[in-house]
Amino acid sequence: MRRVFVIVLLHLFAKATAAPVIGRPKTLKPQAKPRVAVLPASAYLSPTYYLKSCPNLEGIIHRKVNAWVKKDYTIAPSIIRLHFHDCAVRGCDASILLNHPGSERAADASKSLRGFALIDEIKAEVERQCPKTVSCADILTAAARDTTVLAGGPFWEVPFGRKDGLVSLAKEANAVPQGHENITSLLSFFDKLGLTFVDLVVLSGSHTIGRSTCASVKQRLFNFKGTGKPDPTLDSKYSNLLKKQCRFDTTYVNLDATTPRTFDVAYYQNLGKKMGLLSTDQLLYSDSRTGSLVTLMATQPEFFSSQFAVSMVKVGNANVLTGKNQGEIRLNCNNVNH
Repeated sequence: MRRVFVIVLLHLFAKATAAPVIGRPKTLKPQAKPRVAVLPASAYLSPTYYLKSCPNLEGIIHRKVNAWVKKDYTIAPSIIRLHFHDCAVRGCDASILLNHPGSERAADASKSLRGFALIDEIKAEVERQCPKTVSCADILTAAARDTTVLAGGPFWEVPFGRKDGLVSLAKEANAVPQGHENITSLLSFFDKLGLTFVDLVVLSGSHTIGRSTCASVKQRLFNFKGTGKPDPTLDSKYSNLLKKQCRFDTTYVNLDATTPRTFDVAYYQNLGKKMGLLSTDQLLYSDSRTGSLVTLMATQPEFFSSQFAVSMVKVGNANVLTGKNQGEIRLNCNNVNH
């Protein structure tokens, strides 16, 4: 009896553990690997990046910039423009500062850029106090902030930690807007940098303290689109004034005809009076995508000031190099390290 009972138990156990004979065997799905968030390079920048390694950095930059602006106020918009030309090509990596044949600095679009000597002077002092520590890209970005402040513009915290790039090509620099593009192409260019139409209008406001060569407006004054006449979107009195000033292509004229030394909203107000020096300036007012924002800026100086700081941080963070295997800390801003 006991033997029969044991046999029955063994039979039931074998039946319970046997694989099913009908249908395909079930397979376990592999567990999905947890997703790792990929942070943008700009997330690794910080205002305190040099707090321990070069605590006097911002003081050095401010003193040098202040001394130069006192001697020549036009250096302020020149540094802001130099900074934009750097960030507009390969991101803010000081590639515009490299000085060799075929570099961005040697491009036709870069011929009127200024401020290289100031950045070199700052870099030399920084190397004396904090050798092999601070990138040229960070120096240029901070200098653009300080020149803005000294011109009467807003202050903002500059996040540091950029590396200097190793590549600089003239053909890429020639793609930077030169003042004759249409709004669609400008919006497309800014979009590639991660910037919006708001940033386009706001950053164009830096023209409130800038200058341009007469070569950039020559066509608007004498032969607009091959008509042999001035641009009809240009105020006639303003056009006649510019004709008297622009006897030579290399002559500089103010982008803001009313308050060229003051960081204010007069630039936007002038656009409403058909007094935008560059065709791109005037198109910002007439284009439906940007015109309403220009009108807003013309009447809201505090909004312009605060938004300018925001947009400058955004452009300064564009496509930066921060990784261990990205870029370098140049010992001289004009050359890559050897």
